[in-house]
Amino acid sequence: MHPHRDMEIVTYVLEGELEHRDSLENGEVLRPGEFQRMTAGTGIRHSEFNPSKSDPVHLYQIWLLPRAKGLPPGYEQRQIPAAERDGRLRLVASPDGAEGSLTIQQDARIYLGNLHEGQQLTQLLNPEGHGWLQVLRGSMTLGGDALHAGDGVTIINEASLLLKADAASEVMLFKLA
Repeated sequence: MHPHRDMEIVTYVLEGELEHRDSLENGEVLRPGEFQRMTAGTGIRHSEFNPSKSDPVHLYQIWLLPRAKGLPPGYEQRQIPAAERDGRLRLVASPDGAEGSLTIQQDARIYLGNLHEGQQLTQLLNPEGHGWLQVLRGSMTLGGDALHAGDGVTIINEASLLLKADAASEVMLFKLA
């Protein structure tokens, strides 16, 4: 167990399993396709570990500063079915829990999508906002630039993005105010 405070932590498991336990008495195992949100707020203690002695775990964890300090700690876990993110960007975290997304304490929206090889996808953005695109798996082209698993791109003052999957790909898009 270790402590955190005043942080929004979103975890997404790509492969394997991740076991979570915390001082709010939550204890769950996250599996591929599952998201977890932990609001550290005024303080929370937790542990995360791979419960398997033989299978690796591959995850992506996002840390955001909350909209305010001293919020009550909280926890939420949700499965996002693959069919809901197939060929499109599906909202997975937002400040208002829209569309069945996790509720985060920040003016940000996080989307997850799976694109098929050769598929193109246009995503509208706030031309005065900014964001981040993270390639979790596969490879794609964004505005003529090749991106591969592990690559990330800052997005500033763009009205839209045109993504083209060069191979089957999984991406996460962060729309930030």
